Order: sequence, then C-alpha cells, then structure tokens
Amino acid sequence: MYLWLTALAGLAILFFFYIRAHFPYFSADFWTVLRSVGLGLRLLKYKRIKPFYSILDCFLDAVKSHPDKIFLHFEGRAYTYGEVDRQSNKVSRALQAEARLKEGDAVALFMANEPSFVWIWLGLAKLGCPAALLNFNIRSKSLLHCFSCCGAKVIIASPELQGAVEEVLPTLREQGISVYLLSESCSVPGINALLDKISQASDQPMSRDLRANVHIRSTAIYIYTSGTTGLPKAAVVTHERVWASSFLQAACGVTTEDIFYINLPLYHSAGFLIGLVGGIERGITIILRRKFSASQFWDDCRKHDVTVMQYIGETMRYLCNMPKKENEKNHKVRIAIGNGVRPDVWAEFLHRFGDIKVKELYAATEGNIGFINYTSKIGAVGRVNFVHKFFFPFTVIKFDIEKEEPVRNSAGLCIKAAVGETGLLVGKVTQRSPFVGYAGNQQQTEKKRLRDVLKKGDLYFNSGDLLRIDSDNFVYFQDRVGDTFRWKGENVATSEVADILTMAYCVLEANVYGVKVEGHEGRIGMAAVTLKEGQDFDCADAYKQVATYLPTYARPRFIRIQPSLEMTGTFKMKKVKLVEEGFNPAQIKDPLYFLDPEKKTYVPMTEEIYRAIASMEIKL
Repeated sequence: MYLWLTALAGLAILFFFYIRAHFPYFSADFWTVLRSVGLGLRLLKYKRIKPFYSILDCFLDAVKSHPDKIFLHFEGRAYTYGEVDRQSNKVSRALQAEARLKEGDAVALFMANEPSFVWIWLGLAKLGCPAALLNFNIRSKSLLHCFSCCGAKVIIASPELQGAVEEVLPTLREQGISVYLLSESCSVPGINALLDKISQASDQPMSRDLRANVHIRSTAIYIYTSGTTGLPKAAVVTHERVWASSFLQAACGVTTEDIFYINLPLYHSAGFLIGLVGGIERGITIILRRKFSASQFWDDCRKHDVTVMQYIGETMRYLCNMPKKENEKNHKVRIAIGNGVRPDVWAEFLHRFGDIKVKELYAATEGNIGFINYTSKIGAVGRVNFVHKFFFPFTVIKFDIEKEEPVRNSAGLCIKAAVGETGLLVGKVTQRSPFVGYAGNQQQTEKKRLRDVLKKGDLYFNSGDLLRIDSDNFVYFQDRVGDTFRWKGENVATSEVADILTMAYCVLEANVYGVKVEGHEGRIGMAAVTLKEGQDFDCADAYKQVATYLPTYARPRFIRIQPSLEMTGTFKMKKVKLVEEGFNPAQIKDPLYFLDPEKKTYVPMTEEIYRAIASMEIKL
C-alpha cells in the first residue's frame, strides 16, 4: 500500500512539473476560467430575476449590511455608505419636485470628480433616470452636441463650470432645457440653484415603484466617445453592460477588504464603470481624487492604505518620471488596473514600486469585446481562453492600412489574420454580446457594424483597433485606425479638430493626424494645412481658434504648411505618409510650426525645439 501511495505521489509530482514546463499559464488560466464562469452565472441570474436587480440595488444592500463603512474619501472628508444613500435620497426628492423628473428622463451631468457626482447619479437612478456623463473639458459646439444627442431636458453643473454653461445658455433656453447649478444661489437668469433645494429635502428612502419599468436592457448611462470620426458620440450603456463592467474588479482579484484609488475622470468608462461601479459591486472603500497628481500619488496611497490603483498609460509614465525616493516601495498597493502602458514603462514601474500585479485591459465603451491580461505578462493587453471566446466570440481579420478597410476574398468575405499577424479586431454581435450603438446617431452606429465577415449575413462590431494574437494566446494592441488617435488618455477625433482649424481665416484645408513622440504613450496632434490664396499662416489666429474651442489634449501641437493635400481616389485625405514623416524640421522642407503654450501662439518649429522635445526639456 505504501509503495502504491509513493508511486502515486511521484506521478503527481511529475505531472505537476510537466504541466508547469509545457503549460506555464495553466494555473492562471484555470482560476480565471473558474472565476469567469462564476461571474457569468451571476450575470445570467440578474438577467432573469424579477423584479430587476440593478447596481443601485447592490448599493442599497451594501447600505443595509454595512451602513457605517466608509464608501468615499475625498479631500480630507469621509462619507459612509449610509450618508451617501441619505444624500442621494435628498437629491431624488429635490429633482422630483424641481425638475419634475420621471422614469426614463435623461439628465446630463457636467461635473468634475467630487462626492456630489456620486450621490446625484444614485439619486437619478432611484428615479429611473439615465445620466449622461459629460466631459467637463468640452465647450461650445461640442458641449451642445453632447448634450442634445442623448435627448436630455435637464443639465446639472458644478459651480466651477458655470462659465462654460453660460456660453451655451441662450441655446439651452431656446430649447427649453432646465439648467441647474450645484450652488446655494445663482443670479444668472435661466440657471437655477440646486444645492439649497437638496439640503432642504427629506432623506427618507425612495419608493422602488419609481423605477418599476427599468430592466436589464434599459439605458443606465450615456458615456461619450469620439469613436472613429466626428464629434463625440453618446455610447448607450445598458444595465447589462453596467453589471458586466462592474465584474472587472472581481475578475482582477479585488476583494471586499480592498481600498480602491480613483484619480481618473468619472465621465470616463475607466473611472465610472470599472472604478466607481466596480467598487459598489465589491462593497469597498473608494479614495476619490479630483484629478491625478504624480507628486502626491504615493503619499495618498500610504495615507489611505490603498491596495488597488487605476491607471492609463500616461499616468504610469508620470509616476516613473518623478524623482526617485527611498520609500518608493513603502505602500500597500497590490493590484493596478488600467490600459495603455508601454512595456518599458511597465517594467520600470515594477522595478521602482515593487511587486504590483498589473492587470492591463483592452475594451471600448461602446464595444462588445474586451480582454484582461490576468497573467500580468508585460506588454500584453489580454489573454484568450475558450470560455472567453464562447461568451464573447471575436476574430482578428486582415486589414488594408492604406485603404483603411478590411481585406476581402473573391467571395466578398473577410480573411482571418494569421497567428502573430496584426489585424482588425471585430466582435460578433450576438444576444450575449450585443452592440447597442450611439444615442441619436444611427449613421455612426451603422458605421461600426461590419457585415459578411466570415459568412454571408453575419454581423460584427468594428473595434477600429489593430491587434495581434501570438501563438501563446496573448493579445497585443498595435494601433488605432481611422480618424481617431489617442493622447493624454483621451480620444481625439481628427474631423472635429480640422473643423476648428479651418475657422482660422488663413486656413483653406486641414488634414489632422497623430504622430508618435519618443518617450510618450499614444500620438500627439499634428495638422497639415493649405492656406487661402495670398494668405500667410497667421500664428495668433490659429492659436486663438484651437485654444478657444478645443480641450488641451486635442489641440494640434505641430502644424505643417503644404501647397496641396494628397487625396485618395475616393477623395479621402492621405495620412500614412504624413504620420511616418513626423515633425522633424531637418527632414521636412515644408514650413513647420509648434504650439508654444507659454507664448500662447504658434512659433516656427526649429531644430532646437525638436531637440528639446526629444530630450524632454519641453513638456508636451
């Protein structure tokens, strides 16, 4: 008997080493599949349960189970689950009385990161009202567009954004929009103070009947994305999508005992869905910061015993660029969740700040496919397993960069990319993985639909992203395609920037694109322009237009003056060669200009400026 047991033990050890040698990620795959199946079953349960159980109900259950647990820390003040619940009740009652809100009415939130953002959203959810999360950097035309496309009749703004609201107030008043400011009083006609009404309202619980018709496929929120072209589009985020996104923290190993640090904007999917909503699903404490600060990041983490952080590629780089300190590994952060970090920055981050499990993600707000790098292998944005592909079928297809379209065979079908080959990621549209599209923009919704991909009549979501999958099933992000590039963690729609540039009197045409800068994630904005006959480039006027109408990250930092713009046969502006040529004045004979934020104008681009950018003496 003893010999048999010894033999079995020996075989088990041999099997273990065989698996470890030939399948190094078996353990990570096994536990991830197990966790994914569990989360999938939970989502299935929420789809079927009646009455519908939303993330709001999850929050209310947390209030019942631990009302005195800290939910939010913000600028030296702590708010418990119970306090936030009561405050959201007051918001519901105030808006019900003042704005006459009812189930299904969309309300736009034009607010920065602050606790009131959280309880106003919860208050709206208690009324069955979807919230449109406006980017607080947008102004003028973009602000009006974003507001109108979600069909909202009410906008709520932070006091510090009153000036931006006043710019578009005449148009809002013409459209009969109710405008509220989170202040005790406001003397501007057409803008109503809301804070005084909230403070006077009752904090008694709201009736569930107010949201009786909300279901899993109802719109929960609108989150804005520039997508592939044009002005920002309102991605419709259903309650099903909210639940699925909330599970990302659980999928990354976050527990109820963790403390989560949010310094990304709450109008973003990352900050709102993964951070805030994921925190509610876990029932954890959230450290909320108004905006990211590299100099105070680790001090915040130590002060609040943060165990989970969020990042985008740029924030990771900013942390690595800070002067080195002796106590850099003196913290409790164990998990970092985010996307867009370069492999070299990733490695440097781990070297300097310790053994933190970096969970790199890939996803799109409006998309139906995403990945998680649950192994923390440096450089990969995800890993494919059979369960993932069963629930969210996708493929990577060959893509023609010049023509900016999928390659098709003689039968008119797309061609799968080979293992290790870069191609366009597309996600199959199914009952389990739907693509809802954009509010009030059927044309742009249709542009994201790709038909006849692998067989006639099938339907896929076009991600607009180029990825590759290697022989070990790791997924690597390669680039964005179309008319969008990413800078400072924000998507920049080139057509919008071009429209603004052509408002400068001297500019006839503008071709906007993103170019790589050594040591930076993403691509920075550049434009090739032609001038009106007899006109010289007016540096001051061009700067005035981009500074007035575009947020900082969308302003083209380099402008190239050309005699004519190169077009395709279908009259699309060619960008590939321009992108490759970049902004080096030693290699480009066309006049080049650089946006100098200190001088508040465009200045001639010199080799001295180019060297200062390359050495990072000039901060972009």
